[in-house]
Amino acid sequence: MAEIDLSPAKDGGVLKEILKEGVGDETPTTGCKVKVHYTGTLLDGTKFDSSKDRDKPFKFDLGRGSVIKAWDIGVASMKKGEIAVLTCAPEYAYGKTGSSPSIPPDATLKFEIELLDWYGEDLSPSKDKSIQKFQIQEGKRYSKPEEGAQVNIHLVGKYDGQVFEERDVEFTLGEGEDVGIVEGVEIALQHFLSEEKSRLLIKSKYAFKEEGNAKFNIPPNADVEYEVELKSFESDSGIWSMKSPEKIEQAKIQKEKGTKYLTANKINLAVKVYKKVFKYLDPVSDFEGDLREQRNNIALATHLNLALCYLKTDDNLLAKEECTKALELDSQNEKALFRRGQAHLGLASPEIAIKDFQEVLKVQPKNAAASKQIIICNNFIKKQLAKEKKLYANMFDKFAQEDKQKEEEKLKDQPDVMHGTLGEWGQEERPGGRDATAFEKENPNILMLNANGSGEFKNM
Repeated sequence: MAEIDLSPAKDGGVLKEILKEGVGDETPTTGCKVKVHYTGTLLDGTKFDSSKDRDKPFKFDLGRGSVIKAWDIGVASMKKGEIAVLTCAPEYAYGKTGSSPSIPPDATLKFEIELLDWYGEDLSPSKDKSIQKFQIQEGKRYSKPEEGAQVNIHLVGKYDGQVFEERDVEFTLGEGEDVGIVEGVEIALQHFLSEEKSRLLIKSKYAFKEEGNAKFNIPPNADVEYEVELKSFESDSGIWSMKSPEKIEQAKIQKEKGTKYLTANKINLAVKVYKKVFKYLDPVSDFEGDLREQRNNIALATHLNLALCYLKTDDNLLAKEECTKALELDSQNEKALFRRGQAHLGLASPEIAIKDFQEVLKVQPKNAAASKQIIICNNFIKKQLAKEKKLYANMFDKFAQEDKQKEEEKLKDQPDVMHGTLGEWGQEERPGGRDATAFEKENPNILMLNANGSGEFKNM
């Protein structure tokens, strides 16, 4: 097959000759992890390297500059299973310096490459390939959106090859749930450049999870595919340039937004937004006088609302921590004491919880809810004690039974002194319990003790 010029400038810098056609139509894209076998030679046929000789395929991230330029260009044109020879001019290989000792300066190289396999750029937090990206269109070489940025995207969602949604949508990154954006798309967008277009393969745990989506006829635990274009975004990274009054206003806006989500029972969103409040409130040293008081009031309310969110999701340890932070700002805060008591109770620590509820009553003696919680704590403690008592009683009964069984087994191992023929000391025992006399030992067939044990001798 004739050579193909793959060089961007069509200067013959990367020539490709296909030795064996690959399968399918897809080729790997920038960011994909590819696996290849290769053999590299000089133009005179001298071999300088081969993965086949090591019997170990070579893996690399395509388009990230981790290999010579000719490889990034050439492998991106290959299909799975394809074998091709790349002829690489020096400027697309090791240039004027070469790579001592095997590759001389200004060397044109040949590589026979077999594309064994590839998968998409793995964007999943745990690197388990549950979010894979395949680039369709490169983006502009600018920054990428971070959580909190305002993004404008076009997306097409597919399940089992069928489109289930297509739309333009603008939202705050990190709050996509509010407009029906799945978590996998939000995570992936933080790796997009402006105007980039990519295909995403998303496992169910980052899509519609165990619930599925009845509206789109997507069953539980279904993997989905999205084609996403990041049309534009506005960064949320200008906090450092804000004056203290501006930070206070932004913190208020975020707190109110979080409360809106909390009221709508969108707890995950509420937590995300409440956490953003503190981006505007720290460090404390930025606020003085009246602004310091406003700052602390907003922080107090946010800690209390976060505690409430965590109580709703049964994250009692986090709830306790938020209440403690609130109490650092207001040691007599009734809500903070009450919610921390609830958290301790949720953590099965009624003895500690009861102290918080008692502190609530010191602040507000008429707090009926706190009084009720104290009763619940006392009942909890009683149940715990009864359970422990029963547990210990059963334990002692078990030990006693085991001791009894051991004693019985020990007795079974003792010799049967009433019916055995040998006594404890190895002597023959006589009826009545006495030892045999010397005479009886010498004349065993002449004399015997009569049957009634009277001790009278009888002739045989």
